[in-house]
Amino acid sequence: MIHYFGTPITPRSSLLQLAGRSFCVSFSAPSDIEVCHEIGESVMLDNGAFSFWTQRRPTDWPAFYDWCEPWLAFHTTWAVIPDVIDGDAAANDRLLERWPFGQRGAPVWHPHEPIERLLTLAASWSRVCIGGSAAYPQIRSRAWHARIAEAMNALCGDGPPPTWLHLLRGMALAGAHYPIASADSSSLARNHKGAPSRRRPPRDPEKQAREVASRQCPAHWRASSTQLPLFAAAR
Repeated sequence: MIHYFGTPITPRSSLLQLAGRSFCVSFSAPSDIEVCHEIGESVMLDNGAFSFWTQRRPTDWPAFYDWCEPWLAFHTTWAVIPDVIDGDAAANDRLLERWPFGQRGAPVWHPHEPIERLLTLAASWSRVCIGGSAAYPQIRSRAWHARIAEAMNALCGDGPPPTWLHLLRGMALAGAHYPIASADSSSLARNHKGAPSRRRPPRDPEKQAREVASRQCPAHWRASSTQLPLFAAAR
């Protein structure tokens, strides 16, 4: 599993401590993009849809395409294709049709959308993101776990997923029973020692990253895993 640490990470000295890690840079806050390509193993270009959605800000997808283009020259960089978090499958499919960079991007499936759409995406794309949803707003809630288990049963059966699965804002599930290949989170950016808006006790960023990156997920889904795990049932 690859762990993408969300940015901006401030001060700059804290970001530099994470040299060699993988980073997620959002179109809505792109200030660390150049440094992440200088020091990062891999970079994920997030389309910023979640931030735009929560802040009720308008999107500008042509500007996002222009921003992505030079960075996608790095073969270890990929982008999240624009999506409408509270939109239906048709609205999101229209955005896929406009994406100009082919498999250098990954489409987003939202839990409120039909599972059939997830199966279609997995058959056509080398990487698929599992994203947010107004109908399932809390990752790790009982409803979210039940819906994702239903989706995994349909997608994987009793085996590995047919494509690379990335869990947006899902690094807290690193080490859980879902067969995800990568995930991202801005938790380190918000909570490391020196972060301006720290919400938790201060922690050294490199130590925090090392601890998180040591958590890996299984390669296979077990179709019998229909019961919520203990850590989920307690939430």
